[in-house]
Amino acid sequence: MPPLFKSGDLVVLKSGGPTMTVDTVNTDIFDDDKITGILCAWFVGEKLERVRFDYRAVEHAPLEKTRPKKVEESSQEALSDYKVVIDEMADAMNTPTKLSPKKRKSAKTPNTVSGQTG
Repeated sequence: MPPLFKSGDLVVLKSGGPTMTVDTVNTDIFDDDKITGILCAWFVGEKLERVRFDYRAVEHAPLEKTRPKKVEESSQEALSDYKVVIDEMADAMNTPTKLSPKKRKSAKTPNTVSGQTG
């Protein structure tokens, strides 16, 4: 039985090459369990490449080993970043604007005589 591939899986050619994303798994018109090809997509720089491979030529990409962060660590970092942004916003909103005396406009009251404005 062929290996199970589905759209979105990360694969590589058995002979080597870039990590690719499975776009479509092609199956036999009369037998959905018979894989006839796998359409893969990947980028070379900014150019999207798409090629159909025989399923026997590809394998699932190995998972990258990364050091997982502790949830508490990442939550504290996010909280710290959030606090900095909020503090900056509060400072910006509470900074008094300084207008020179020449630019200040005084409120004018309309002159009213017998209900007319002047």
